[in-house]
Amino acid sequence: MKEKHYLTPLLQPRSVGVIGASEREHSLGNVVIKNILEGGFKGRLFAVNPKHETVLGVQCHKSVEDVPHRLDLVVIALKSEKVPAVMDACGRAGVRAAIVLTAGFAETGARGALLERQTVDAARRHKIRLLGPNCLGIMRPALGLNATFAHASAIKGSIGLISQSGALCAAILDWAKPNNVGFSTVVSLGSSSDIDFGEVLEFMISDPQTESIILYIEGVRDARRFMSALRGAARVKPVLLIKVGRHPEVSKAILSHSGLAGGDDAVFDAALRRAGVIRLYNLGQLFAAANALFTHFRPRGNRLAIVTNGGGPGVMAADRAADLGIPLSDFAEVTVEKLNAVLPAHASRGNPVDIGGDADVERYQNTVKAVLEGPHVDGVLVMLCPQAMTDPSAVADAVIELEKTADKPVVTCWMGEDLVLEARRKFIDAGIPTFRTPEPAVELFSHISAYYRNQKLLMQTPSSLSHLNPPSVESARLVIETALAERRKVLNEMESKACLAAFRIPIAQTVVARSATEAMVLAEEIGLPVVMKIDSPSIIHKADSGGVRLNLGSLAAVRTAYQEILEEVKRNKPDAAINGVAIEPMILKRHGRELVVRVKRDPVFGPVITFGEGGNRVVSNIDIAVALPPLNRFLVRDLIQSSPVAGLLGDFRNMPAINHEALEFVLLRVSEMVCELPWLNSLEINPLIVDEEGAVAVDARLIADNVAPSADRYDHMAIHPYPSHLTFKWTQPDGIDITIRPIKPEDAELEIEFVRKLSPETKYYRFMNTMRELPPAMVARLTQIDYDREMAFLATMEEDGKEVELGVCRYAVNPDGESCEFAIVVADDWQHRGLARKLMGILIETARNRGLAYMNGVFLANNERMLRFVQGLGFVLSNDPEDSTVKLGVLSLQD
Repeated sequence: MKEKHYLTPLLQPRSVGVIGASEREHSLGNVVIKNILEGGFKGRLFAVNPKHETVLGVQCHKSVEDVPHRLDLVVIALKSEKVPAVMDACGRAGVRAAIVLTAGFAETGARGALLERQTVDAARRHKIRLLGPNCLGIMRPALGLNATFAHASAIKGSIGLISQSGALCAAILDWAKPNNVGFSTVVSLGSSSDIDFGEVLEFMISDPQTESIILYIEGVRDARRFMSALRGAARVKPVLLIKVGRHPEVSKAILSHSGLAGGDDAVFDAALRRAGVIRLYNLGQLFAAANALFTHFRPRGNRLAIVTNGGGPGVMAADRAADLGIPLSDFAEVTVEKLNAVLPAHASRGNPVDIGGDADVERYQNTVKAVLEGPHVDGVLVMLCPQAMTDPSAVADAVIELEKTADKPVVTCWMGEDLVLEARRKFIDAGIPTFRTPEPAVELFSHISAYYRNQKLLMQTPSSLSHLNPPSVESARLVIETALAERRKVLNEMESKACLAAFRIPIAQTVVARSATEAMVLAEEIGLPVVMKIDSPSIIHKADSGGVRLNLGSLAAVRTAYQEILEEVKRNKPDAAINGVAIEPMILKRHGRELVVRVKRDPVFGPVITFGEGGNRVVSNIDIAVALPPLNRFLVRDLIQSSPVAGLLGDFRNMPAINHEALEFVLLRVSEMVCELPWLNSLEINPLIVDEEGAVAVDARLIADNVAPSADRYDHMAIHPYPSHLTFKWTQPDGIDITIRPIKPEDAELEIEFVRKLSPETKYYRFMNTMRELPPAMVARLTQIDYDREMAFLATMEEDGKEVELGVCRYAVNPDGESCEFAIVVADDWQHRGLARKLMGILIETARNRGLAYMNGVFLANNERMLRFVQGLGFVLSNDPEDSTVKLGVLSLQD
């Protein structure tokens, strides 16, 4: 069946009520109802205010319960103290969604926080979805709905805008209209007490009116939902965002006025890389990007060609491209031949192409055409300086004509002012991005093309465990639980390394001596030379406290070092608790590089992995690379390459390249530790010594913490790993082996081919139409899922060496968090063979283990075979009170 998004009453309402509508000029209720009337709302509009009979010609009702129609949406423009009671009345009236525009809630202190809790509790009690409070409202221009108190309205377009700042929304709208930039949706979230970024993003993914999305973010409440929706959106639509609070002192200001923790900015960047999203840094970049997206500026890659009539400006553009990592196109031989045919001898054939200060319209036209047709070019920046022999306006006309038939984006930079004004107006009218200086032109190309570059990172869906030698998760868990039972959160070096060893990470074996004599015995057993280090839960940096001795080659040196370490540590750290002195072999690797791998907990995104140069060179977080787990080999390589230390890992100063596979193995295993050990609060491996032969963890420190039990073993992570443990084998009586496994993004083509082969009847019963192809947005929604809130199982078999899909079932958790809605479809050739029942059995058990109470279904009333099937599974059927063509089904999962 065709499913409506649960935010449809908010963002596609058929009826709207304004509570607090007023005749008083410039009051909140007056501005809102006036905006809705002037916008030409296509649904039914009602006013609510006991003081008026009518408001601006709209009949006014004393209470929302007196409105003679069930409202999809109410807009509340009342003082904060009145809102909780009004929300209760809305619930009794059957309202489905509400926008609270007014301020005076949690941002004002304890009393306001209480009012906000009461409002949210009332909304949840009546299952009303709430936007706000303290927000600007929403706009849906195609619906004629302007439910905001903004002075500017939006024109109809294809950009979805979601913002935590109402003021910024108003500023963007004020800029957009004169620049002819239109929006499909504008949503001001305000305090996000209920509806947050993730849910609005999910709506925009499937909204056909929205082709690209822009976000303004101050902080994120639900990292898992945010990441899931962001990744789903970026798979099918360009997503650009501004995230403020890049510096700690600014994050504190955000926390004080919005209550949202900003988190570490480097971690936020890492999250965006995994989401395939482009980050902008100022409003100028946002305005340029919005303009470009609205005019369908779509680079297919990031190779830029520059055509200019001035060498200096061309070099400025090339410099900025180099700063941003944008490669200049290396022209193919066929392109060079075309340039030779149209350019004079003195003109440059390289990139930038300097066609000379005497270039006329024809030279510009021929050069740009040749470059646009080049096979190694993804976009062209055309530049012009108004020199004596140049006609800026005529050249603009020529570029506009070429752009009409080009399959690559064109961006222009007409430098100067008076002589190029007319040309710039022509570019704006033609929808071609144009700039006064080269740098923002290159930045625009970089920002938009980054969307396409980031798709490789977005496609990665790592499994929780490697298929190599499996780790002993139980061993590591016992070590951590023992320490926590003893009320110790900081594991000693032996315990920390035991956890690493449980995940097959090579370690330098460590033993602890509690006397000088024991130290000598242990050193002889290990084999000289050895390293000795203080073993204390109170000391993080052992060398700084005098607690480290290296390369001890005799037993006498070991005895002396033991006494020196204890004396020096007691002098420098008199309050430190000392367990003894740790002894381990001296790792002598002539070509070894000392690296550091850390795990830390970000307040927003949870565990993150950092990587950089180690040993004594670790002084700050500046020179590290950051990644969000889970990682696979592709993501591990990206983490290594993005680190400043990457240049030291190849052939370097007469040292051979390190064993990259060994380093990647360690990082993969650390990622597994993060996934499988929710107690892991922080971890530092420093140094991790890597050379051409392998890697070894020389020192390690793990800090654990108690965690609340959860039905989801990966509840602690922002990105849910691929649940490979939910893969099942099922053999048919005829010997055919069927694999039933969770869906993943790489299954997009499999899903498209599966739907293509379904009969018209099967398609109709599942999708309410007989479409030949799944739309791209639907493919993304079906294959790019958050395994915490959704689950989809594919049944596949091997046929002629290829995987073939036989059926798919899925559930999505409803907003109440207690129930889910399911769907199933099986290939026509595999119906009546028990596959549907097998899939549903696995789906139902997975939902039950997830802790859900009910599974719901919506079925066409004339699909008698499906109705019999679900009744056989235990579903109880009932009629839909709003639609006689469908039946509703519910299955209790906890009986």
